[in-house]
Amino acid sequence: MHASTSTAVATIPLPTSAIVGSQPSAQLQQPHPASDDFFWSYTEEPHRTRRQAIIKAHPEVTKLCGPEPLTKYLVVAVVLLQLACAAWLRNDPVLSVRWLFVSYLIGATANQNLFLAIHEISHNLAFKSPTANRVFAVFANLPIGLPYSAAFRPYHLTHHKSLGVDGLDTDLPTSLEAFFLNSILGKAFFCTFQILFYAIRPMMVYQIPVTSLHLFNFVTQLAFDLLLIRFMGPGALAYLIMSSFLAGSLHPCAGHFIAEHYVFGKQPLTARDPSNRVPVPETYSYYGPLNALTYNVGLHNEHHDFPAIPWTRLPILHEIAKDFYTDLPHHTSWTWVIWYFIWDQEVGLWCRVKRQQHDKAGERCAPKQPSSD
Repeated sequence: MHASTSTAVATIPLPTSAIVGSQPSAQLQQPHPASDDFFWSYTEEPHRTRRQAIIKAHPEVTKLCGPEPLTKYLVVAVVLLQLACAAWLRNDPVLSVRWLFVSYLIGATANQNLFLAIHEISHNLAFKSPTANRVFAVFANLPIGLPYSAAFRPYHLTHHKSLGVDGLDTDLPTSLEAFFLNSILGKAFFCTFQILFYAIRPMMVYQIPVTSLHLFNFVTQLAFDLLLIRFMGPGALAYLIMSSFLAGSLHPCAGHFIAEHYVFGKQPLTARDPSNRVPVPETYSYYGPLNALTYNVGLHNEHHDFPAIPWTRLPILHEIAKDFYTDLPHHTSWTWVIWYFIWDQEVGLWCRVKRQQHDKAGERCAPKQPSSD
């Protein structure tokens, strides 16, 4: 990541201000299409090591852990906002100008906020009681229109425990996705429909057992949708579902999906060979105004370092441990992240760090070597 280096594709200017970080001293890649393999790594993910170092240097950060009472009030307010908008637009023609404008400006922003509220709740950061958190996540799910909170939690916690591990971390694009979407049009398609990729991909990678919580989530959501149609009409439900789709499409707040873990900027030529053990940044924070609408999810290095610290205290963590975060590459604009991701030939779905699963003896299986095709 470089503050002083810009990359251009054809005649499309790519900003230097969107990505900030230090310039690697090793020889850099020259501009070329994204590689046909991921960045494979022998090393463990960086967050556990940094967490231990931060606790050793600043032991007071552990006092920041624990639920944030404000979360539940914000969730209730956003749920009520979406219900009010659904009632307001219930008689508007679907895809009319006002319907689309409100769906994008208010609905998508509100439902992205609820996506990230569920993310926060999945870490037990709304209530002390685990059961209360599970039930409240189902409530936060209601304006999303489709049941997902119960399935999200186990997949997301595995993402934290097994960051970058092939076959476990379902945040990673599959080789099939990366191969077929390795073009400007392919990446534009991915960014437009990424909410569908994030919804379907986990079930294709591995399946989790269906529990009573999944059934509760499904039945509650179905009952809510039917009641919504009964009392407000199908247009109200269409508004909520469109809000969810746009929240994960070409929307500024949706930039966080790409900003968090894709490798941006020129990396050393040797980084593609895992035997060289060249460190490649695999988590990026975003420091910008949209954190105010998204539970500070942009502070993503901070979140992965300390998942038990709630959103309101992540900025405090950053200030206390600023010496650990200042020099890490980070983003300053989610909108530019989407633009950069689509147009830069060196950035694509292959630009993720992957690790192999451990074998039965507990050893890390050697990653496959980068393809020479």
